[in-house]
Amino acid sequence: MSLMTDTNTRLAYVNGRFLPETEAAVSIRDMGLVYGESVFDTARTFNGEIFMLEAHIDRLFASLDYARIDPGMDKSAYFQATIDLVERNLPMLRDGEDYWVTIRVTSGQQALDGEPPLHTGSTIIIDCIPIPLRARASFFVNGIEAIVADRRRIAPEALSPNAKTSNYLNMTLAQKEVSAERPGAWALMCDREGNLAEGAGCNFFIVRDGVVYTPTTEYVLAGVSRQVVIELCEEMGIPLRESSLSLEQVLAADEAFFTSTSLCACPVASVNGSTYDSGIPGKVSQRIMDGFAARVGMDYVAQYKNFLSKNTASTGL
Repeated sequence: MSLMTDTNTRLAYVNGRFLPETEAAVSIRDMGLVYGESVFDTARTFNGEIFMLEAHIDRLFASLDYARIDPGMDKSAYFQATIDLVERNLPMLRDGEDYWVTIRVTSGQQALDGEPPLHTGSTIIIDCIPIPLRARASFFVNGIEAIVADRRRIAPEALSPNAKTSNYLNMTLAQKEVSAERPGAWALMCDREGNLAEGAGCNFFIVRDGVVYTPTTEYVLAGVSRQVVIELCEEMGIPLRESSLSLEQVLAADEAFFTSTSLCACPVASVNGSTYDSGIPGKVSQRIMDGFAARVGMDYVAQYKNFLSKNTASTGL
């Protein structure tokens, strides 16, 4: 693997080469662009250290298998390339910030009749961008306003929710729908049965009478942060059940929160304008957030709050 050493520009990894972001590119004939044949997974850093990279790479390989895309290299090579990239990009990380670290793999270049491809095999891209701490900081003070979108999640028999594909149109359209109605609100999506499935890009939990509930993975992505919360609940003796969640159950809950790679665990203040009166965060949510912070070895809530401003909150989607 070759390496560019411009210390003033973030680097990206593209097919075995480390390049300045401004020089990193893929072909217009790449199948990820032409037909959306692409999967990805995103980890994040805490104090510059990547959290649970192995779990993210395992999930990436499961998505690749589902999408019938050749990984192009083994898990250890992905691991080392990702670690190397983050280390080289740490000098560009601003004070108090951390990185989203994303691995994207496409099925490669489109085959044109009678023309040899310029590149054979899968396209592999790894990049780092700063987590949107400024855009999301107020969520940790005021909680997230969630709105149930009219658009539903794609049915699992059409496309598995556990294949993390790069085509997020289903979710981004739901988020655009909600943002047009309530700027700063986060889209919640239902499954085909009308039960609450997940937020745009995040898993959803409620708390009722001290019990934590979250939808099953039949209709939602098995998030890495979701699994951390499941493990924390077991460690702390907090009852947790995976089950369908109707809107009525969600509105009658005592607390709610989202989980994602970047948010970790973040309180939801209201759903469809119906507020939770247990505080932001509620008592159970606070225990889980404290446990999450201990697991990652950093007060991630304080990190977000350090970037608090008067600007309108944004999902970053």
